[in-house]
Amino acid sequence: MTTTGAQSDPPALTSVLDAAADSINRLRENIARVFIGNPQAIDRMVACLLARGHVLIEDVPGVGKTVLATALARSIDCSFSRIQLTPDMLPGDILGVSVLSRATSENGSHAGAPTFEFKPGPIFANIVLADEINRTTPRTQSALLESMQEATVSVDGRMHVLEQPFMVIATQNPYEYEGTYLLPENQLDRFLMRITVGYPSPEDEARVLTLRPAQQALHDLQAVMDHQTVLDLQRATDAVRLDESLIEYIIAIATATRKHAELHVGLSTRGTLALAQAGRANAVLQGRDFVTADDIFQCVVPVVGHRVVSSAFLQSGDTASGAQIVESVLNTVPSPD
Repeated sequence: MTTTGAQSDPPALTSVLDAAADSINRLRENIARVFIGNPQAIDRMVACLLARGHVLIEDVPGVGKTVLATALARSIDCSFSRIQLTPDMLPGDILGVSVLSRATSENGSHAGAPTFEFKPGPIFANIVLADEINRTTPRTQSALLESMQEATVSVDGRMHVLEQPFMVIATQNPYEYEGTYLLPENQLDRFLMRITVGYPSPEDEARVLTLRPAQQALHDLQAVMDHQTVLDLQRATDAVRLDESLIEYIIAIATATRKHAELHVGLSTRGTLALAQAGRANAVLQGRDFVTADDIFQCVVPVVGHRVVSSAFLQSGDTASGAQIVESVLNTVPSPD
């Protein structure tokens, strides 16, 4: 891929990125202490964090999805909760519930009329791990929609604002596995990226067998980045420059998906916004305050693959076909010089 020409760097943003480079590298290295292999998956997780996005990790059981998610959460000094999703879970188990409460006097007797008190659920954390999200019912899955899009939770007519930074990391097994429920398109669209972990190389798997990092090292993992640094990096990501030629490149990719004969639904406008923001985050990972065509190119499949609907999916439920078609679409769209 050819990169676009860089303009002179604004001093304020450049200084933030220079100061953040060490923090980002420490975050990557800390995660890699317990998640061995596939550094690209680590980078994409960090990019989602910088872009204020949520991430869906889809792969077969036992390849380290939960370890990767937990390692990122433990590497940041902020609140963390894990939700193990099951078929019998209700929306209130995630969002929280209002319970009847009555004030008591000093002698222990009831005083005043009873009131309803809101008890926050596990969604009220900076980083939320929703483990095996497709093992719970669509009703409970949809409880996450408002929080993921608006960073708010509405219960009994009252809106509660979630503390920033806020990120949902969801894991799921492939749909062909028994006991799984398809995530609806509007739910998938709330995830900035869908990534896979894959099997480690023989050398990396040998290290896993020797070190067994998920047993002790994961519990001992210390935070290397505070929540204020995360917020500063997210603001810096918003300020990264996106050249007009790259806006046209993103639109060309979206148009190609909308016209493709094998795609029933192409990339939405929300999807183009997500692709642009992911490109900015990828630039920050490289220490730049401007986006290149390669930043966009690298993000297309993880950002767009789960947002399109292929004809094969409608016929057979093949979720992989959308990402494969998007990858082929990239070869038909010329990148900017």
